[in-house]
Amino acid sequence: MSNENLKQRTKKFALDVIKLVETLPNDRTSHVLGGQLLRAGTSVGANYRAACRARSAADFISKIGIVEEEADESSYWIELLVDAGKLEADKSGPLLDESGELVAISVGSINTARRNNARKSAKPSANRIPHSALRTPH
Repeated sequence: MSNENLKQRTKKFALDVIKLVETLPNDRTSHVLGGQLLRAGTSVGANYRAACRARSAADFISKIGIVEEEADESSYWIELLVDAGKLEADKSGPLLDESGELVAISVGSINTARRNNARKSAKPSANRIPHSALRTPH
């Protein structure tokens, strides 16, 4: 999946979360849990965009890890709303499925980035200067 496709997918996820939160009952529990879902669900796309602008492999891994956490947290809030009787399970199914897929994509991206980074650092480089074990005087 291309970066642009995933950017659109995470944006659609955020919009679907917004629409779902707007349908919740107007009570304290729904307001609090819906607010948590709104924050987590809308941050998935924002953090994915930040990961696309990462400055290094380590930065990418860190930022895509936040995407994973926020997508998983979104699942939690949806499940809690269903279990609390504030949201019908059939309304939440597609969003739960999508959050699970976004978690899986994030985990896969992290694993791939770690493997690629390990391969890159393991390759000998003709330009690499060996570092002395002795301390260089200043």
